[in-house]
Amino acid sequence: MRRWWNDTAGRLLLALAVALERSTASKQAVKAWKLRRNEALRAAHRRGVPVEVLAARLGLTQSWVRYVIKNPKKAAIEEAA
Repeated sequence: MRRWWNDTAGRLLLALAVALERSTASKQAVKAWKLRRNEALRAAHRRGVPVEVLAARLGLTQSWVRYVIKNPKKAAIEEAA
């Protein structure tokens, strides 16, 4: 009984590890997360959060934050490359 439980638990943990790896480490997942981040960044800026605060909290440069705000499509293409 104990061996069956260990095998089952091990396989479930392996499945979880695979799902996490595929959802966070793939290039497509990273691109999707950056697009969501940029959307949230632009929304925060529209609601009055200054560029300096956005850059400091996100660990990005102020020039990059301004670029993302002004050119969302170009920024998405550059980050994907």
